[in-house]
Amino acid sequence: MWFDRMVRAIAASTFFVLPAAAAQTASQQAGTIEPKAMAILHASCDMLSAAPTMSFTAIDTYERAARNGQPLFYTTESQVTLQRPDKLRVLKLGDGIPDEFYYDGKTMTAYIPSSNLVAVSDAPRTIDDMLDAAWDVAGIYFPFSDVMVSHPCAVLDKNVTSAFYVGRSVVVGGTVTDMVAIAGDGLQAELWIGAKDHLPRMIRVSYPYEPAHAHYQTDYADWRLGGAVDAHTFQSDKAAHAARITFMPPPLRTPPGALASSPDAPGAKP
Repeated sequence: MWFDRMVRAIAASTFFVLPAAAAQTASQQAGTIEPKAMAILHASCDMLSAAPTMSFTAIDTYERAARNGQPLFYTTESQVTLQRPDKLRVLKLGDGIPDEFYYDGKTMTAYIPSSNLVAVSDAPRTIDDMLDAAWDVAGIYFPFSDVMVSHPCAVLDKNVTSAFYVGRSVVVGGTVTDMVAIAGDGLQAELWIGAKDHLPRMIRVSYPYEPAHAHYQTDYADWRLGGAVDAHTFQSDKAAHAARITFMPPPLRTPPGALASSPDAPGAKP
């Protein structure tokens, strides 16, 4: 899974931390799974899994080191539409080369409009299975895949070793959000979840055991749940007539765990 770098730069003088959160010590937080934190997470998961259709905008920010070792930050913006259990469209607008991904329950299609190139492969019958197949067949991974699966909290419940409530924010996502911190399975994350609608607004993830100790972030906006979706949304006439190329499988690397944000959409997992 959800950011404004300028706000973060000003944070030293303006960002607030609730007194109760500030009073918590690291020893109190480590290894503790607070019921309140899990309740907020499960309310969000329930809201997402119950939606027969959904659309949202995701802005993914990821870190890469420059040649001199200085951390650089890159962003991609994706417009996502899905219909459970077997329809998905992801339009990546940039940065980078814009591309489009379509899944209709039978095939998955990746299309690059600027080159008029397309790759097509048979796909499983559900979004959950397709997301795994997309990585196995083509190295395609969506940093926001955790909000699209049928049971978003399933992996979370198995792997989280620490979860605690941080406080509330009024500056993220244009609404009031509850802030929850979690850790486990080689990652640490903080989530900003709408206090009223239970929808994710921002997720920041770091991998403490990754050599680069890189940080990833996904910001969510334009949420629409349960609306009617035109059937033509999940197909492209231009892609159907584009020059065919073949999907390339990824290197032999393990995909990131639950709630992980990763660099490219679609692109190789870190």
